[in-house]
Amino acid sequence: MAYKRQFYPGTTSPAVARRRLMDPKVKLQKLREVPIEDVVKLMGHRNPGEDYKSIHPPIEEGSEPDCPIRKLVTPIDGAKHGDRIRYIQFTDSVYFAPVSPYQRAWMYLSRYRGIDTGTLSGRQIIEVRERDLEKMAKEFIENETFDAALTGIRGATVHGHACRLDENGLMFDAWQRYLWDPKRKEVKYVKDQVALPLDKEIFVGAPASMEDLKKRTTIFRADGVDMRDDKEVTKYQHRIHKLRTLGGYQPFKVKGV
Repeated sequence: MAYKRQFYPGTTSPAVARRRLMDPKVKLQKLREVPIEDVVKLMGHRNPGEDYKSIHPPIEEGSEPDCPIRKLVTPIDGAKHGDRIRYIQFTDSVYFAPVSPYQRAWMYLSRYRGIDTGTLSGRQIIEVRERDLEKMAKEFIENETFDAALTGIRGATVHGHACRLDENGLMFDAWQRYLWDPKRKEVKYVKDQVALPLDKEIFVGAPASMEDLKKRTTIFRADGVDMRDDKEVTKYQHRIHKLRTLGGYQPFKVKGV
């Protein structure tokens, strides 16, 4: 029997949303358009139009020793050119953001190659070769995993994901990288991800309604969809925690669990 890849258990809306994000065959919905020049400015690693900095010669020009793995793996574009590694980091509000940091990690690793990613309390960093990162970052900002009010692009001082939302529904940001524009009724960035002032305002669209967010969030909450309402997910979580505990303290009992 051919192996069928599994993603996540459960029948509730957060469980279904998690499976959608993890499945690379599912095309995520594009909600907005942000020019690549603006994405580059938001990350702040180089100026639009500037050459990519490299850390080694293009692979075709290198003289690496023969390696069977290198023959099996097709390098991503940035690796071919010798690009340096850069990053983008997102902060996701606990108040029904489209996705949470841990699901970002699952999604990134399931959908993309050549990446390194790490999860912290309210934020998720992704590191990859620079020209590949810029394409990925544009996708992240434009698609359904990003909300203008509840997702923040923050490379430093990222705290605030658990603070109350402001009067316009925006997640707290100590550096005020983004602001509400009352005329356009959209969110605009006035600083890049490490809070350096931008030379122009960058608009990332209008926030989604809370009703819409609750329908498509991956977050289980007692005041939304409670994880205890999904027996399959609860069973899965209990098994994971049991295996982690036994694996750390009584590994001889893991077999057959």
